[in-house]
Amino acid sequence: MEKWATNPIHLYATTHPPKTEGNNLKTTLLEGKKPAKFDKHIIGNLLLTVSTPDVVRQEKLIIGIRNEAGEIYRLIGATKHNSFMNAIEELFDLGLADELQDTNATQDGCDAIFSEA
Repeated sequence: MEKWATNPIHLYATTHPPKTEGNNLKTTLLEGKKPAKFDKHIIGNLLLTVSTPDVVRQEKLIIGIRNEAGEIYRLIGATKHNSFMNAIEELFDLGLADELQDTNATQDGCDAIFSEA
């Protein structure tokens, strides 16, 4: 064990993984839905892996994003609760509001739905 701890290369590799590893957020745009004007801020502030709607919907926790017309146009799926909470915090920081914040119920298959406040 001591050999591992004294090897600085191994120590760095295990304590500082590349940003793409451990990315537990997948996203997809829903066909026929216009992205919101603030969408560029979402993709600029969250580390997202682009996927298909079917794959994103299989994730443990789902966040929906509404556009100005009130339609959910983007889904974000989180594998881990911690990733879900981090994403929610970022979305709040962007000034968005979660319409499901005061309920434990899901809506349209989403655990949280964000839109402009």
